[in-house]
Parts: sequence; C-alpha cells; structure tokens
Amino acid sequence: MTEASKPGLEGVAQAAQNAQVGGARGLPPVHLWNPPHCGEIDIRIRKDGVWFHEGAPIGREALVRLFSTVLRLDPDGYHLVTPVEKLRITVEDAPFIATRVDRRGEALVFETNVGDVVEAGPEHGVRVQIDPDTGEPRPYLHVRRGLEALIARPVFYELAEMAAPTATARGEVWGVRSNGAFFPIATAGAALE
Repeated sequence: MTEASKPGLEGVAQAAQNAQVGGARGLPPVHLWNPPHCGEIDIRIRKDGVWFHEGAPIGREALVRLFSTVLRLDPDGYHLVTPVEKLRITVEDAPFIATRVDRRGEALVFETNVGDVVEAGPEHGVRVQIDPDTGEPRPYLHVRRGLEALIARPVFYELAEMAAPTATARGEVWGVRSNGAFFPIATAGAALE
C-alpha cells in the first residue's frame, strides 16, 4: 500500500492536489472550511521538520509539500483539513523549517523546507524564544495563519550577521529590519553566536 492510498491520507492528498493551479503551489482556503472532526491520523512532524506516517518518514517530498498546504492550526492543535474531513496530527515544535534567507532590497525573504517563500514584515514576524532547558535561542518565522517555521541555525547565524543595535524602551537590542518592521533577535549583552 502506498502512502497516498492509506486510509485518511487519500482525501487529504486529493484536496491538496486540487489546490494546485497549472502546476503552481496553491494554498486552498483551509481557514474557510468547517468539516467534521474525523479523529487523529498517525502523522507526526518532528522538531527537525521531517514528516512521519505510522512511524516511518514520508519519503516523497511532493507528498509532504501537498500535505503542508492543507495544514491548519486550531485552538485544539494541528490538523490536516479538507472540505469534508479534519484529522489531528502531532507537531513536536513548529511545522516548518526556514532553510534560507536572502536580503532583497528592504525585505528579508525566507524559504521553508516545504517550498513556502515568505517576506518578513508586519504580517510575517520573526520572534526569538529562549529554550528554558538549554538557554539557546529558538527563532521562528510566522508563515501563515498561526503556522510558524523554526529558523534553522545556519539561517539564524545569517540573521545575526545582518543584525544591528537599536535603542528601545527596554534598552539596546540587536535585531533585523524587513518591510518596515524591526525584529529583535538578542539583547545587547547576549551572544549571537
């Protein structure tokens, strides 16, 4: 049995494929769909961005990209959503990984592991959370409708190289600017490496 023919996956894959227009990456209006909750499906997105189904990695990148287009974050968790069903999945951290950043004029343009291209700005913020266990920074990018991408360490190092100090009400912070917005990535005394 192939990944796309396993129970529950076929409808999700078909809905995502229907969103593709002329071969382009389309995003279906999952925020407008209100299907009944059909339970859970054994899909887990690991911290490193690898998608698993029934304990095995989903090896087809195209299938993962398709599923990412019908992913939605609801108050009760992450779901794959179609017009007729809603299936809860497990996400260990953020569902996506920001694997690249480029400066294009006034914009920082990120690319994710599932093919999203996102310009940071007022609608797509960058935030840094400190891991309480390790004290390490965990940077995130808002991709769409509450879904975030963990910014990969090499990409975060690139942001650190672009960072400049800015005075704020809480003191000097290091950060980056994109599309008119400032995103703090470290306080003045914090190491960026």
